[in-house]
Parts: sequence; C-alpha cells; structure tokens
Amino acid sequence: MTSFSSLDGRPLALALVSEHASPLATLGGVDAGGQNVHVAQLAGALADRGHRVTVYTRRDDPDLPDRTPLRPGVEVHHVPAGPPERISKDELLPYMREFGRYLAGQWRARAPDAVHSHFWMSGLAALWATRETPIPLLHTYHALGTVKRRNQGRADTSPPARVACETDVGTGCDRVIATCRDEVDELAAMGVPRGKVDIVPCGVDPEVFRPDGPVAPRGAHPHRLLQLGRLVPRKGAAVSIAALARLRTAELLVVGGPPPDRLDGDPEVRRLRALAARAGVADRVRFLGGVPTADVPALMRSADVVLCPADYEPFGIVPLEAMACGRPVVASAVGGQLDTVADGVNGLLVPPKDPAALAAAVTVILADPALRTAYGKAGRRRVLERFCWPRVASATEASYRTALAARVPVAGAL
Repeated sequence: MTSFSSLDGRPLALALVSEHASPLATLGGVDAGGQNVHVAQLAGALADRGHRVTVYTRRDDPDLPDRTPLRPGVEVHHVPAGPPERISKDELLPYMREFGRYLAGQWRARAPDAVHSHFWMSGLAALWATRETPIPLLHTYHALGTVKRRNQGRADTSPPARVACETDVGTGCDRVIATCRDEVDELAAMGVPRGKVDIVPCGVDPEVFRPDGPVAPRGAHPHRLLQLGRLVPRKGAAVSIAALARLRTAELLVVGGPPPDRLDGDPEVRRLRALAARAGVADRVRFLGGVPTADVPALMRSADVVLCPADYEPFGIVPLEAMACGRPVVASAVGGQLDTVADGVNGLLVPPKDPAALAAAVTVILADPALRTAYGKAGRRRVLERFCWPRVASATEASYRTALAARVPVAGAL
C-alpha cells in the first residue's frame, strides 16, 4: 500500500498560490487588501506549526528576486507569467496558463505535499499544474464572481469567463476551504458539493491588534468614526459619508487608497470628496490614504466605532482587527460579516447601502459609553475564542490532511 508521509502528523511541504496578492505587497491599493494579509499570516502560522511554506505569486517588477524569505519557514517565489509589471487582476487571466506551466515544472522537480490556491485565477493555474500529479489541491476563493456580478452588474470588470472558471476550480480541486457560512450556500448553487467544503475563517493577530497600546491623536470632534480598506466603491465609503450628515458630533477617517501624496489625483477620492461637499460634511471627513500596516492598530484604538458598510464582503478582515482592538463595529449584514459581528453582542449589523440605518446604529453606540465598552470587550473575547491565527492554521492543516488521506490508494489497488 502506498502511503503519504504527511499523514502521520509530520511537517508538510506546502505551496500557497496567490497570483495577484503577494504577501509582500503594500496594503491599501485597488488590488492589495485582505487576501494579501490572509496569505501572509496563514503562511506564517503554518510555519509556526513546523511546516515549510512556499508562496507563489506573479512577478510584477523586473527587479524582484526569484525568491524572497518572508520569515523563518516561509519563502515567496516570484513566478514569471506575463510582463514583469503591475497589471490589474482583472487583466491577468491570459497569463494563467503560463503561470500553471511554471508551477508544473517546479513541482515535477520537487513536489509539495499539498497545494492551497487563493482566488479563482490562482485556482486555475494550480488546477492545470496538478492535473496529472498526486498532489492534492485545496482552494480558497476569497471572493466569488457570482456574488460580484449580482451586486455590481454592469460595473463588474471581471473577465466574462470568471464564473465558469470558478465552477471548474470548485469541482476539480480536492477540497474547498470557504471562509464563512454564506459562501457554502453560494458554492452549492454553483454545483460545488457541500461535502467537499470546509469552513475556516480568516484570522487576526491579537498581539498586534490589541486594546492597549499607542493611540493615534484625536481631533476636536467629540467622536471619531473609522473606515479602513481598499478605496473602491463596493466598500461603502460613500454610505459612511452620507451617514455622517446625521452624526453631528463625529468625524470620519477614511484609511486606504493611494499614498497620501497621490490622493488628489485618485478618481475615487475625488468622487468621495465631492459627495462629502454636497452632504455638507467635507470639514469632518479626512482621507489618510494608504498607511503602513504598523500604524493601523493605533488608528483603530483612536476610533469610537469602526464602520464596515460594504455592499458585499466575502469575509472582511477589518471587523476582526477592530474587535481585537476592543472597538465596536457597525457592519453591513452581508457575507462573512454575518459570522464575525454578533449583532447586539460586539457591534451592530445593518442593511447594506442604507446611510440612515448606519447612522441610527452608530447613534445608539455613541450615546452609550458603557455599551461601547461592553461591545469592545465582547469583540476581543470573540477574536480570542475563534479568530486567532493559530486556530485558523490548525483548522486549515486539518483540511490539508483530509485531502491527503483521500489520496491514499486503497490497500491492494493497482
């Protein structure tokens, strides 16, 4: 009987494929956000469990080295696929065959025990690379084209083939690792059997994001609201700005987007500034642009409430970061936020695209300091119980070993 050495609990050689979201990227850009954080932190947490991790991401700069150590036990491998320059992720599909061929060549020489792809195009490349090998493939979508198309309609810039390709990845891989319950229902509607889907949430580092520590300076306004994330319309900054008109005592910090010195030229910033001016709140909205990751906890701690009003959210790491910092969250009742934010326990859930509902929820929290404290403490407890990276890595490893066990030939089989 053939067996896999990794089935007995020994460390694994793992390949994480993340074609556009490098764990080395600066966060806050259009294509740099939660997936980058997730891949970097998951790789590190798996390494802490003794595994050897290689993250494969597309080379988008000719000066990047072939391989870059991320931390002990984790190496980033820059894959030559397409021109070595920044390309929007929506334009990367033509280079995925090349990406997959490169992976296949690498893995013929030295095969990992398991491959875990992140985002649908990574899944395609990894599926092509593993089709004729015994390497199990697991996949995390991070976002689904069906959800994006339903919410964005004609504004969806994804390649037309995305949904069909996502279905191919889901039915062709060994297991899917979904990040929330809502995603399992979406996958089932696509034809991906529920029995091959494990739910493993994203995580947060509670030692980095914690209630105590430096606090960013406050302004003259009695209350501060914070919205952090990629500066794209679906994240709902326009909803927060509209809600601010009903919240007379608060200022709003919007964190994300281009570096501060390039904010004036950013179309989304210009759009949001115009909305703020029309709403009469321009003097209470501050755009900070992209900030270093190390500065985020102090900004979180300076806020009375963290807003997460996305139109849709496959998971959403920002609520976890706020909860870990002991801050109440008001979030739209969509996607993964239905799992992370316990309504009336560590924050409030509101309908998406509804400034009045967002403002009403924030008003309740701002009016009651004791409630803010209670929500903050409950959020911290929830993070420690469910969303720490060691827990996430342990559950992810369990999915890997399930996929490996299913690949073991039955005794006596040829």
